[in-house]
Amino acid sequence: MTLRREAFLDHVRERGEYGTVDEAERAARVVLALLGAHLVGEVRAQLAARLPEGFALVLLNPLQSAEPLPPERFVRATAAWIEGATERTATWDVSAVLSTVAATAGADLLGQILLQLPAGYDLLFGRPQPT
Repeated sequence: MTLRREAFLDHVRERGEYGTVDEAERAARVVLALLGAHLVGEVRAQLAARLPEGFALVLLNPLQSAEPLPPERFVRATAAWIEGATERTATWDVSAVLSTVAATAGADLLGQILLQLPAGYDLLFGRPQPT
């Protein structure tokens, strides 16, 4: 089931404790564009199908990445794309968006997503996996 844009942004805004929906949208667009560069095939298509249309398009037309970024570099890349962000605020942005994505995706799809990502992303999604 696809989440409505307003509902998706409300979740991101709450989790990120943003003052405005615009702040939540900015974070969502950057994080989803970076995430889209790391996902391929059916997994990316299934996640896109569960996101609001505008965010699905961002995921399906990602920023380019030469290689999968480890979680720390993903956060740094997010900071580089958000004006005025630091690594600390970018960590907050990534967490707010990816925890919303995790809830939207559901456990099965999230498991498939995590298989395509370098180790450590489970923490960014707010879903630590047993080691």
